[in-house]
Amino acid sequence: MQNRLSGIAAMFLLSVLVCFGPANAEVIRLEITSKQPYGSFRTGDYVIWQGKVHGELSPQEPIPGLDKAPHNARGRVEYAARIVLIMPGGTGRGNGTLLVDVPNRGKAYAQALYNSPRDEPFQSGTFEQGIGFLEDYGYSIAEVYWELGQGADLPSFVDAEGKKRYVEGAGFAIMRDTADFLAHAPADTAGTPNPLKGNVNRAIASGKSQTGRFLKTFLLNGFNMAGGRRVFDGMHVFVSAAGLLPILQTGTGPESSANGIPTFADPEFRGVNEDSLTISEIIARVEARGEVPPKMILMSSVSDYYSIRASLGRTGASGTTDRPLPANVRMYDVAGASHVIVPKAPSCTLPPGRLDWTPVSRAALVRLDAWVAVNAEPPVSQLMPLEPAGNEPPALRAPAHLPGAVIQVPKHDADGNAVGGVRLPDLAVPLGTHGGQNRPQTRNCILVGSYTAFAPTKAQREAAGDTRPSIAERYRNRDDYVNRIRIAALELIEAGFLLAEDAAVIIQAAAANSAFGPPAANPAPR
Repeated sequence: MQNRLSGIAAMFLLSVLVCFGPANAEVIRLEITSKQPYGSFRTGDYVIWQGKVHGELSPQEPIPGLDKAPHNARGRVEYAARIVLIMPGGTGRGNGTLLVDVPNRGKAYAQALYNSPRDEPFQSGTFEQGIGFLEDYGYSIAEVYWELGQGADLPSFVDAEGKKRYVEGAGFAIMRDTADFLAHAPADTAGTPNPLKGNVNRAIASGKSQTGRFLKTFLLNGFNMAGGRRVFDGMHVFVSAAGLLPILQTGTGPESSANGIPTFADPEFRGVNEDSLTISEIIARVEARGEVPPKMILMSSVSDYYSIRASLGRTGASGTTDRPLPANVRMYDVAGASHVIVPKAPSCTLPPGRLDWTPVSRAALVRLDAWVAVNAEPPVSQLMPLEPAGNEPPALRAPAHLPGAVIQVPKHDADGNAVGGVRLPDLAVPLGTHGGQNRPQTRNCILVGSYTAFAPTKAQREAAGDTRPSIAERYRNRDDYVNRIRIAALELIEAGFLLAEDAAVIIQAAAANSAFGPPAANPAPR
């Protein structure tokens, strides 16, 4: 516990220290060990390069423990980290945007967040093409590894007790320096050309859950500045709730200090829900240092409110009133969504949530990119209305160190579906209840949500004691259902939360849905 608390203190001390001057750091060498073709897309051929980035940090940079790490002949502290680039195969073929994906526990997430197919959701760690959205739209993607034991060779030192300690906060500097190099530098210090030179002129960061918390902590503590300029022009932050990342400390490994979270079994876990709970508080600190904050889109699911205290990301540490959002921020709740989409959850009581929310993430990225590039504002924030959490289903309670915090959860309609927020056609025209809390309250189950289908007929629902109207009571026939799906999709396109190509997939899936049995045969010709 003492180590946790010392790390927390260091994290917030750093937010004060970083304002005294720019970091003295640089990428020394980009080492590419593999170059392979990746695929052909609307924008042309893509390649995937893998290797390592080698860099140096000034020991005076206010990262806990960095001054104790060994110095090289130039008096600097060295690091190295894995890097993966998925990029156009020629200069000038992309859309100008570098998307830096922050790997979660050593696993890449960009393909799962943006390229995942509807019926076979990608899990983190894949580099499969999937539907090819990112490449079709011309993004250059960089996976920059930062975490202890997960692809980053962090600086270390031996403490007074003879224990090897790793400078975990160097992960923020690795992300900062590598992203700044890829976005702006013509070559590394050794003269190796930047492979993205000529293809990018702006940078957006993407992080989910743990790495969404990484990005907020990165921003809070001044790492979004390098050489007097902003590193990330935009940030797309998924399901990070009210959390930060407690890595501004030294750890003994082998596990990263980024791994722990408050759970039902350990609600008092420190370092995640601390004094800067809302994005409004974070942006206020950024602007107080004289920085221009990035444009940001934050997305949350229903599961986040029950399992990781997402309401505190709106209200802060007391009361039930939402804090006003800064002008550079949009916040979207995806009604009915789960924190993660998994094909099976055998250890959980209920079937896992199945609402495919990746269409919203794709549309949001396009909107964020346009906001960054030409200041075209995205849709206004869309949030689910909340109410104080009750006992059923249980929500993760507030920690004791936040005595004024009130945990709230989304309000629901008579079907058990959340109201408000961004409403995908599958939720607006439902065949079941999406996003409910699963059981038991283990870490494996609290984030997968649930899906409970409606009964096919009135007789079947009455036999099961189900008060929710059956499918037959809701829709006249398949055409009625598909037409309602189509209307909902068109409305979502108009609102800016759905791309036309995703609407076509959603409508096709509705037309083929097995809930209505096989399509009716055409009458025989006479």
